[in-house]
Amino acid sequence: MRSYSPDLTPPWKKSAPAREVAADPSDPDLVVEEAGTGFCGAVVGCEAGTVTLEDRFGKRRVFPLAPRGFLLDGEVVTLVRPGPGRSSKPVVTASGSLAVPGARARVARAGRIYVEGRHDAELVERVWGDDLRIEGVVVEYLEGIDDLPAVVAEFAPGPDARLGVLVDHLVPGSKESRIAASVTDAHVLVAGHPYIDVWEAVKPSVLGLAAWPVIPRGQDWKTGVCRALGWPENTGAAWQHILSKVHSYRDLQPELLGRVEELIDFVTAPAGDG
Repeated sequence: MRSYSPDLTPPWKKSAPAREVAADPSDPDLVVEEAGTGFCGAVVGCEAGTVTLEDRFGKRRVFPLAPRGFLLDGEVVTLVRPGPGRSSKPVVTASGSLAVPGARARVARAGRIYVEGRHDAELVERVWGDDLRIEGVVVEYLEGIDDLPAVVAEFAPGPDARLGVLVDHLVPGSKESRIAASVTDAHVLVAGHPYIDVWEAVKPSVLGLAAWPVIPRGQDWKTGVCRALGWPENTGAAWQHILSKVHSYRDLQPELLGRVEELIDFVTAPAGDG
């Protein structure tokens, strides 16, 4: 008596196994399309049995890790939970640098990076925190740019203790540019972005916006943004919402990215380099 397989599907009707791809949230280039709905987004989370995708407008959806459930560059693939040996790409930090597995934070350097406010410091930590700990760079925040000359004098920068300063709205002819010029020397670098506030350095698309609102002169910029977008006038809560949408350097404007990288390079350069 012959024994038959319970699967009587003819071989030519069976789907070929799809290539398995690790659903690794640390891979900033992993963007897939869910086959059933057409939802396209970056992999930002993976739990047992599910994967979370985020589209270019910041909208997130959770899908099951179904076989042949996704398209990667047009190829049908099966997403799997990352595990030992699964990831095909090196892990990178939020800033795009290669991560150093098992690396410990370096003892803090004498050099420092100062930023203009708490929100600036939190954004720098979100994207560059891993890099800064590896390099031993501490970030501190100022209460305002007006006190910068006194802060620099008290810090007493030198060849082994360089000082980098990140400033908002550093444009020609501004008060900020005049203060920056008064403190810059061989051991002090003041760099800045053109935005009125660091909120603007976050790409509006990650919040589902076409552009940041234009706020008339004379109005508090943050409060004006909340009003224009119909958000409660709680700037602290608004900032936490904005910050929650930032996952990597890809979510920030290049005008900020370049300046922060420049400051890190300046502070960590060997003594004598200029």
